[in-house]
Amino acid sequence: MQQGENNSILSSYYGDEEVTVTITLKVETRDADQVCQSISLLGPVVDVFLVTGDTDIVVKAKLQNYIHLKKFLVEDLSRIKGLKDTKTLMVVATFKENGELKFVAD
Repeated sequence: MQQGENNSILSSYYGDEEVTVTITLKVETRDADQVCQSISLLGPVVDVFLVTGDTDIVVKAKLQNYIHLKKFLVEDLSRIKGLKDTKTLMVVATFKENGELKFVAD
């Protein structure tokens, strides 16, 4: 299957709407600050948090569509040194963002 064909299938399946994702990352502890700084410089990234618990870093990103998400994960994020593991969570509905309700409360 050609790349263009693959992208066409992805677009038909996922649509061409903006994609919001939360990505959790596990990193080498000694590299955490540098990894956070590197990720912060990536265009689609909205927020970067260094956290405690099962994961080390939480990233929120907004991308033009699913094809851009794929490119971001495969070409941009994966090149950052110090990453041990990532989990990408696609947002399917937003109820509150930046302190603003995204629905009409009763």
